[in-house]
Amino acid sequence: MKIQAILAAAVASAAIASPAMAQDKSDWPESFTIGTASQGGTYFAYGSGWANFMAENLGISGGAEITGGPMQNMALVHTGDLSFGLTTMGPARESLEGKSPLAPGMAMDNVCAMFPMYETPFSITTLASSGITSIEDIPDGATIGFGPSGSTSDTYFPRMMETLGVDFERRNGSWSDLGGQLQDGLIDVVAFAAGIPIPAVSQLEVQTDVNIIGMTDEQAKTITEAFPVSEFVIPASTYQSLEEPSRVVSMWNFAIANCDAPESLVYEMVKLTMENNDKMVSIHKAARTTIPENYTKNNVLAWHPGAARWFNENGYEIPESKIGK
Repeated sequence: MKIQAILAAAVASAAIASPAMAQDKSDWPESFTIGTASQGGTYFAYGSGWANFMAENLGISGGAEITGGPMQNMALVHTGDLSFGLTTMGPARESLEGKSPLAPGMAMDNVCAMFPMYETPFSITTLASSGITSIEDIPDGATIGFGPSGSTSDTYFPRMMETLGVDFERRNGSWSDLGGQLQDGLIDVVAFAAGIPIPAVSQLEVQTDVNIIGMTDEQAKTITEAFPVSEFVIPASTYQSLEEPSRVVSMWNFAIANCDAPESLVYEMVKLTMENNDKMVSIHKAARTTIPENYTKNNVLAWHPGAARWFNENGYEIPESKIGK
């Protein structure tokens, strides 16, 4: 009986990896790297965990690289400096149209979608001691941290604040660094755009009292009409500091690949990700929406052929016209 139990366990542990074993790996790289963002943000936690999950089951080494976030990841994946990355649909569209501030005029069209990740809510955090409990309370000339330069937050949140009539001084930095500056009183507000729960916010509220600020119905309507975002509600259970759900806006994130990445490798990566949501959620809670049904949220990028093959095989229709060459 003991031998049978051992054999059963071995079969179970191999169940995830076995499909990859049947693939022709002749064009697979020995290792891979995925572009994420700064430490303290969701991209880095999600991307690092995903890379380890892929490496454990595909027989190649993998890891995450700290980058400037979605806009820079589009550039790095387009040029082939990185084979994989994480991006947000707004920066992806601007990069595809040649409007990236990192390379104006360059249409980054060698980037293909792999799978849906989660929505990025745009939310504001202040110290409770500041007395700032709403967007209207932010004083003229307040110093606001918008995340790493070129990040989704840095690209869109300043424009959103201006649209809502906020006058501010701009500060950039990693989420961890900005959280520390907020706690030390060096800045007044941090305007976060990251999957929830945001590690830097969770760490902040353990160390001090914070206010997590949402939008009024009117503010949310104004922003959704002016930017490529949709309304989103942060559940009260997300943070200790929230006593009720918080209305904000959000933008979808997708994992991306260089369109020339091996089709069989991308197929296996998508298969592992889409068929093991419990594992993805154990990496980061934001992965609750890393499910195949959300493939429809991509209305910007062409699909990688390997990704499209998995979705089409499993009943999620991606037409030939939407598949990268």
